[in-house]
Amino acid sequence: MFPLGDENPTIRTPLAVFFLIGLNVASWALLQGFGSTEPLARSLCELGLIPGDLLHRVPPGTLVPLGNELACRLEGDASPLTLITHMFLHGGWFHIIGNMWFLWVFGDNVEDAMGSARFLAFYLLCGLAAAGTQIITDPSAALPMVGASGAIGGVMGGYARLYPHARVRTLIFLGFYVTTVAVPAIAMLGYWFFLQLAGGLPALQSAGGGVAFWAHIGGFLAGLFLVGPMHRADYLAQHLRGGSYPGARW
Repeated sequence: MFPLGDENPTIRTPLAVFFLIGLNVASWALLQGFGSTEPLARSLCELGLIPGDLLHRVPPGTLVPLGNELACRLEGDASPLTLITHMFLHGGWFHIIGNMWFLWVFGDNVEDAMGSARFLAFYLLCGLAAAGTQIITDPSAALPMVGASGAIGGVMGGYARLYPHARVRTLIFLGFYVTTVAVPAIAMLGYWFFLQLAGGLPALQSAGGGVAFWAHIGGFLAGLFLVGPMHRADYLAQHLRGGSYPGARW
């Protein structure tokens, strides 16, 4: 299931969503060289989140291969700022395009319910919660973790709580048969969360790289919780009465 868009109108221009997409694209271009080998590797080693290095759980001098005869050399001097910087880096074209698309589809309505400043704070808090969850589940990990998907998982959790019945136009693959269908947001996002759990539970028994499932889970749950105190109930209720949010429950 892949979201193509939602049937959930917004009132205000999503300035914070535009800003976040722009910042991610700028990082991909200026810091990661559009995925060029050496700039990409340098950004992963210097700005990616490496739990084992941050928590001094790996020996100094450890080499972490990245492919193409490149490696990160860990010296136990990782900056706590990588808890933030890793959210604005990506590992490839599909990674950044997929993340930015999900942010665009679900972020505008959540921002609409919060306002731009609160949404930015919400986004960063969800990203930190996602990073913390991944660190707890694998504190000795030496492979750099990058990507906005933990924070965007929080946006999706917030959307699921605010607009569970909003219709999401979804692309569905059933073998060779491909179709589109509009499903309630809670169904599409619940299915996404189930996939993260299905991938995350086996990951607890293994070490190494791969998808940071527990970052996605932590971000989603943080968004589900934080959207309650952080959304503007008075603003949202005003437009609910006017029928602007047919899928909302607040």
